Amino acid sequence: MTITTETGRLDKVIADHFPDISRSQAQKWLAAGLVTLGGKAVKGKEKVAPGDVIRLDPPKPKPLEAVPQDIPLDIIYEDDQVIVVNKPQGMVVHPAPGHPDGTLVNGLLYHTSFPGINDVLRPGIVHRIDKDTSGLLMVAKTAQAQVSLSAQLKAKTTKREYWAIVHGAFRQTSGTIDAPLARDPKDRKRQAIVPGGRHAVTHYQVLEQFPHYALIKCVLETGRTHQIRVHMASIHHPLAGDPLYGPRVTLPGAGQFLHARTLGFVHPTTGKFMEFSVEPPVLFQKTLADLRAGIDKTRRVR
Repeated sequence: MTITTETGRLDKVIADHFPDISRSQAQKWLAAGLVTLGGKAVKGKEKVAPGDVIRLDPPKPKPLEAVPQDIPLDIIYEDDQVIVVNKPQGMVVHPAPGHPDGTLVNGLLYHTSFPGINDVLRPGIVHRIDKDTSGLLMVAKTAQAQVSLSAQLKAKTTKREYWAIVHGAFRQTSGTIDAPLARDPKDRKRQAIVPGGRHAVTHYQVLEQFPHYALIKCVLETGRTHQIRVHMASIHHPLAGDPLYGPRVTLPGAGQFLHARTLGFVHPTTGKFMEFSVEPPVLFQKTLADLRAGIDKTRRVR
């Protein structure tokens, strides 16, 4: 891979130019001598000038595989067909470049088996939530359950409610955002409202209003990547703590304050509608308690 037009600090230029490469990964490649500037191996602090040629010769990636790992899981419900798990903030759902292990799938493979499901990287995964979003996920344990749950998601008959802490004071207590989403053509790490993108609908309701923030409930009609985060930012109420779509001055935390609180679906074999709810993680609840008490810890977080 070769770059010839960017300027700035070398490790940052690499990360900005290639969204799939983090700045820390670029620094590792630089330390290993896998990056040259003008034909010479250099460190990450080097400055890139117009016309400089950067060459990257990264090592070939190891094939991804999901291996069982003894990872504690907060299982809310389980039978021979489905598992409902409360995913903690900071956990990735399945292995991917940059996150080869330590994921929810690694823990599930240690905990149970998935008869009839052949997806080796995402067995039983029918929907996902972001790494820094906490809350409920339904996982299929059998091929029959996977077909059923996937069909319910497609038919929009599942119940998915999220709680979020967002910036700003609302003029109306509820609303619907209907705006198509696609990868941001200017930044591949982000999603954006793009004409011709995938249909996306979010319904929101204000549960509590504070001077500079609000607690809202979001109900998903569709389930696009970063949907709530992009939609709320589009109406000038970005999620607190959101490192991609929110302001730098915000409530300190471990990422966006977004929690998948309620999940409902029809059981694949019994036909019974099942509904589950879990409270947000401790940091979310503590931040909410501070806001209720009039304590605003807003600061520059990045």
